[in-house]
Amino acid sequence: MIAVAIDGPAGAGKSTIARQAAKKIGFIYVDTGALYRTVGLFMLRNGIVPSDEKMVAEEVDSGRVKIGLTFQNGEQKVLLGGEDVTGQIRTPEVSVASSQVSAIPKVREFLFSLQKDLAKENHVIMDGRDIGTVVLPEAQVKIFLTASAEERAKRRCKELREKGIEADFGNVLRDIEERDYNDSHRAIAPLVPAKDAVLVDTSAMTLEQAVDTVLDLVETALSSN
Repeated sequence: MIAVAIDGPAGAGKSTIARQAAKKIGFIYVDTGALYRTVGLFMLRNGIVPSDEKMVAEEVDSGRVKIGLTFQNGEQKVLLGGEDVTGQIRTPEVSVASSQVSAIPKVREFLFSLQKDLAKENHVIMDGRDIGTVVLPEAQVKIFLTASAEERAKRRCKELREKGIEADFGNVLRDIEERDYNDSHRAIAPLVPAKDAVLVDTSAMTLEQAVDTVLDLVETALSSN
C-alpha cells in the first residue's frame, strides 16, 4: 500500500488540501486531527477538563470513548458513539481541547492502532501532527505543510463564518498561536517536520496551487521508486 503523510500546524490547510488531493488520485483520505478533536469533544460534553491527564486517561480506559470512521464517496466522516460529529468538531473550543488531549499518551495510544490499520488496508493520504515522524515513518511521501499564523487565522475565521459560527480574528489567532506552542512543546510526539519531509509553505498559494504542489510531490516520489 502507498502512504502519503502530511503534517503541519493548525489551520495550514492540511485537511482541505489532503482531501482534494486524495480524491484526485483515488486514495482514502484520513484526517487524524478529526480523531483528536472527537476525543476533545467527548471530554467537553462530559464535563472533563481536556488537560486533566488522569481523568482523560480514565475515560479512554473505560471504553466510553467510542470513535469510528466511515467513508462516503471517499470522504471521511467521524462518529462518536455512532453519532456523526464531523460538523461539530471545528469550533475554536474543540480545537484547544484537541491540542490538550493530544498531549496525553493514553489518547495517542488509543488512536494509534486505528490510524496504522487504515494505512495497512488502503492507499492513504493521512494528515496530522506526527504522521511522518511517528504514525507512518515508513510513508513513501512525507510533506510538512505550513503557513503564517495570521494567514491561518484568516482562513479559519472564513471557514467558521461559512458554517454560521461567529469568529473573532484576534481570538482565533490567539487560539492558533496557543495550539502551535502546545503542539511543538509537548513531550510526546511534538510537532516537527520529519527529517525527510518536503516543506511546503501555502501562505501565498491558492487552494488549487497547494493541491497541485502536493500531487506533483506524490507523483515525483512514486515515479522514482
